[in-house]
Amino acid sequence: MSDEFIAQTGTFSTPYASRYLQQLCKHFAHKVEAEHTPEQGTAALPPGRADMTATPDILRITVRGRDPQALEQARHIIDSHLVRFAHREGFKTMTWS
Repeated sequence: MSDEFIAQTGTFSTPYASRYLQQLCKHFAHKVEAEHTPEQGTAALPPGRADMTATPDILRITVRGRDPQALEQARHIIDSHLVRFAHREGFKTMTWS
């Protein structure tokens, strides 16, 4: 098996980027290794690592995986949690690229 990873980055424009980053990391830390500051975070999700950055108005998350299926699973984990955490903003999905 290759040690190569592929990555995708998602963005979410929100004035609550830091709040969501911290909420995601605290939640993930119950099951996987995760750490954060108000501006940066990481989580060792089962399909691959997630690196998070919060600016005053953007939450940016890069997920890594060994194949497209792993990326899809990681994106789904992030999006499904943000649907719950950011429901007041009508969150549906991050803009992934």
